[in-house]
Amino acid sequence: MLRIEGLSRQRTCDRVSRRRFIQVGALGVGGLTLAGALRAQEGNVGESRKHSHRSVILIWQHGGPSQLDTFDMKPDAPAEYRGPYQSIETTVPGIRIGELMPYHAKVMDKCTVFRGFTHNNGDHWAAAHWMLTGYLGATGADRRPRNPGMGAVASYMLGPRQSGVPATVNINDGGFGFHGASFLGVAHNPFFTGDFSYGNEAGRLPTGSDDSFTLVDGLSAERVMNRVSLLEQFDRLRHDLDRSPTFAAMDDMNRQAQEIVLSGRARDAFNLELEDPKVRELYGPGWGEQALLARRLVEAGVRFVTLNTGYWDDHGNIERALNDKLVRHDRAVGVLIQDLADRGLLDDTLVITAGEFGRTPRINKDAGRDHWPQAQSILFAGGGYRHGQVVGSTNDKAEYPTSRPVTPADFNAIIYRSIGLSPDDVVIDHSGRPTKLVQGGEVPSELI
Repeated sequence: MLRIEGLSRQRTCDRVSRRRFIQVGALGVGGLTLAGALRAQEGNVGESRKHSHRSVILIWQHGGPSQLDTFDMKPDAPAEYRGPYQSIETTVPGIRIGELMPYHAKVMDKCTVFRGFTHNNGDHWAAAHWMLTGYLGATGADRRPRNPGMGAVASYMLGPRQSGVPATVNINDGGFGFHGASFLGVAHNPFFTGDFSYGNEAGRLPTGSDDSFTLVDGLSAERVMNRVSLLEQFDRLRHDLDRSPTFAAMDDMNRQAQEIVLSGRARDAFNLELEDPKVRELYGPGWGEQALLARRLVEAGVRFVTLNTGYWDDHGNIERALNDKLVRHDRAVGVLIQDLADRGLLDDTLVITAGEFGRTPRINKDAGRDHWPQAQSILFAGGGYRHGQVVGSTNDKAEYPTSRPVTPADFNAIIYRSIGLSPDDVVIDHSGRPTKLVQGGEVPSELI
């Protein structure tokens, strides 16, 4: 597991800082450093990759957002259930959502909300692993990932939409997130950027900032190409000795690394200074700026972007917490969806907001809500699906589904179908056994 930001400033013997030396663009005598990371699991790249023109932006609300204060308000329930907020109208007649979400209200015609999302596991790590990988496995007591996250699977089976960029990028990975590659190998871990104030179960490649994709001090593109030419001469000699699939995969990793460094596409995508200032102002700071980064990344060809907007595990004083973070989350997501639509990108970009579970319908003695896996509201936008609807319902206190329940397997199936994959597609696990992407799972007919 490699990380760039936060490394010590110790110097190498030629007085280049260690942090500078191992940047994504660094080259050594033996080849591209990035290639070394990409090919760490050399033979583990799918032989017959599928093709898709779509990307995914998953807005991950780790800790679990409250359904009653967002998409499934119960204005007629007793005060200890309904919470402190009123509902507002949206662009879809008859669909009302929480008053702290006016940006969502403006794009509801482009969204589908599933109010009957449900499962039975209240452990943060177990539920997050289930949601993000399609499989139970990790728990609070043993947090090791057992299966690859959806972004890693997309990297393995599809790769980036365009060469010259990483396949998957993780922004602000939180403590209850399993976005890494597990048995698919570190070559398919996400690049990461942003605030990592909580723990991380993902595994990741070097940081993704515009600085990360530059050449080390003293190297020009011409010198890089000279070194690449030299490497190619060694490669021809090597191929005379060994034509195994392992070396072929190493060559593929070198090509990927070379193009990421030299094309400038990744560097430009991460450089928000290149964006129209009016657009940056529309998104706003913090999570808004990171949502803009997510849009720029999918424009550049990144397949799967995860943006974690904060910590939603509000066991106490939930009103104060939501007055801050839900307002910021609302702006980031609502502006992102509208911007993608305005640019003609929404049909080719699936946007999702979800956490690992919902919150208890009854407000507790500390004015918060506890873990509640039996009911959660999740949102989808774009991705080639039909929208402008609410699917499913819960009882009068939002305790459990009363119609159209949706499961973690269905959640994964929706995401995979959008990018041209199937739950029945197979990857090979660490023991050599074929493993389906998801056990079961169906895309609800209302989306199709």
